[in-house]
Amino acid sequence: MKDTHIELAPDLKISRIVTGLWQIADMERDDKVLDLDLTARSMKAYSEAGLTTFDMADHYGSAEKIAGIFTNRYADGDDVQVLTKWVPKPGGSSKEDVQKAVDCALHRLQTEQLDLLQYHAWNYADPSYLDELFWLQELQDEGLIKHLGLTNFDTAHLNIVLQTGIRVVSNQVCYSLLDQRVADGMDQLCEEQGVKILAFGTLAGGFLTEKWLDQDEPKDRKLKTWSQMKYKRYIDEAGGWDKFQVLLKALNLTADKHDVSMANVATRFVLDQPAVGAVIIGARLGESEYIQNNLDILKFTPKEEDWEAVRAAMNELDPIPGDCGDEYRKAPYLTASGDLSHHVEKMPPPYKKRAGPGGRELVLSGTVWEDIAGFSRAVRKGDRILVSGTTATHGDKVIGGNDPAAQAHFAIDKIEGAIQSLGGKLEDVVRTRVYINNVDDWEPIARAHGQRFRHIQPANTLVQAGLIGKGYLVEIEAEALIGS
Repeated sequence: MKDTHIELAPDLKISRIVTGLWQIADMERDDKVLDLDLTARSMKAYSEAGLTTFDMADHYGSAEKIAGIFTNRYADGDDVQVLTKWVPKPGGSSKEDVQKAVDCALHRLQTEQLDLLQYHAWNYADPSYLDELFWLQELQDEGLIKHLGLTNFDTAHLNIVLQTGIRVVSNQVCYSLLDQRVADGMDQLCEEQGVKILAFGTLAGGFLTEKWLDQDEPKDRKLKTWSQMKYKRYIDEAGGWDKFQVLLKALNLTADKHDVSMANVATRFVLDQPAVGAVIIGARLGESEYIQNNLDILKFTPKEEDWEAVRAAMNELDPIPGDCGDEYRKAPYLTASGDLSHHVEKMPPPYKKRAGPGGRELVLSGTVWEDIAGFSRAVRKGDRILVSGTTATHGDKVIGGNDPAAQAHFAIDKIEGAIQSLGGKLEDVVRTRVYINNVDDWEPIARAHGQRFRHIQPANTLVQAGLIGKGYLVEIEAEALIGS
């Protein structure tokens, strides 16, 4: 049998099969009220079976309260791990807001220390997410949080966080036979940096099961849960129902060979990937119990040839676009509603706009250089936006450490934030100029530029220059035409 637990950090071992409680929110839809005590008692069967780890979030309905009742009344000395998330509203939080969010989780969970707090950012062009992470790390140093993790971070921004010195042990992202974005660089970065992937969506909302084999494509009105609504969009994006049926048939062959369920095989494929620490399988506590089926994931030993038909079917699917977590930040929005309407009310601009002389509009990003040299981060005149030379500066910090790609990505984030604040978008950029300190850094910086602009392809110049300021590896300026 495969190991049932894994060390996420030296002082935190978690079950390789984590029970996800996101469906609590679905169970409480339409003002339905759950019996919190009864629901908490139903968690006992999971911990007794060795499924000792539970994953939740501040917005999963009453999940944190239910977990708090369970650990304090019914865990009976079981070594239980509770992982939660903080998903702040976009636009930035104060230090006091961060403290209140952590205090709220501690109160709901009835504990003095959070095992793992996972953080989500909505808009990388707004650098306030880094402030929130810095403040969370301060609370970790105070002992209120044992470990920090991320959720739905893409590869470039996980790297920015790590290179900036923020200590995270995990990144929770979607990963399944349908969605292989992790394999485009996230897995390599996590292995190199000792970060574990916590994979959700491995069953695609229950679609990767016998229930849907040889079935007609369901219409939207037949999709009963938020998970089904969400993952049907993944199926459509991956090439549609016919291609999906080919995948299910291949999955069924391996399941029959090992006398396990298709869900077991789909989950085991993800769990066996080197960067994956655990998979998260949702549970409707008190309604559907699949404890033994989940344990069976670890009880069979597939060989490489068992995956041949599965891989062949996967190769026929259309790749899910973008990087991990992009479904929450850009089209196509692979969410239950197909947009962000049930997640956020609005997306505030990263920087405040102010009026300038001659009908100009200006934004400042708050760096010390803007005050010293008397310039704006960006200026808009008519449909034209000019963005000043931008380094990886945030307040008094250099972001990205000594990693040239991390610094380049953060500089482009700031450029994007300035353009957003003046009514444009990154796709409006028509020219960039890139200045590098060390010619040996040209390739990772050029690749970072290519990653962000490959679908825009502005005019570009890259030159070696002596940059002013300690620690800066790259400076980038840009020009944009609104509606270009």
